[in-house]
Amino acid sequence: MTAPLVVFDLDGTLIDTAPDLISSLNHTIATAGLAPVSYSDLTHLVGHGGQVMIRRAFELRGGRLADDELPGMLEVFVEHYGQGMPGASAPYPGLVAALDRLQAAGFRLAVCTNKMEGLARRLLDGLGLTKRFAAITGGDTFAVRKPDAAHLLETVRLAGGDPTRSVMIGDSLNDMLVARNAGVPSIGVPFGYSDVAIAALEPTHIIESFDELHPELVESLIARAAAA
Repeated sequence: MTAPLVVFDLDGTLIDTAPDLISSLNHTIATAGLAPVSYSDLTHLVGHGGQVMIRRAFELRGGRLADDELPGMLEVFVEHYGQGMPGASAPYPGLVAALDRLQAAGFRLAVCTNKMEGLARRLLDGLGLTKRFAAITGGDTFAVRKPDAAHLLETVRLAGGDPTRSVMIGDSLNDMLVARNAGVPSIGVPFGYSDVAIAALEPTHIIESFDELHPELVESLIARAAAA
């Protein structure tokens, strides 16, 4: 039987990256003469990609951003963010111990994020976590991205997993939708960057912290999905 696979979102799920992303965003919009935005202004947009954050920051500060200006702004953002990585970003409390438990039980692990794959890998490299994961896919890995089911299903395939033996863990609507679209159970975490309570996104199960993530929980969710 294929080993269970646990697929994680990155920003707001595995790693608290918001402070560094907001810092790079403010560096970027400052080149257009805009005042900085705050953590609370844009936290809920983390995980939707740099373009969305840049556009929203311009809207908040009343700036004008033409479509042909966005690629250059994104380049400034990516360069600043990449150079500072991992910066202040850090795994959420209890994460490493949870990964240890899952791996000791023979589970496979993967990352499915809308962050650019190169940035995701550089971040995980900087935090010494890359070797934990059988697959790491980003928003530019495939022709589609979350919440398209193919992003998750292809991640499962690359990790050597089976969708019927997989669980998706995330903090946002895209994570819950991609799991639902792929027919995979989901675990929601409340400490990420969603602008609504995680319960409102209707994950299969909610954990308050990674201290609650155990092999038995994952197995039970897989069994429940199979029975359904």
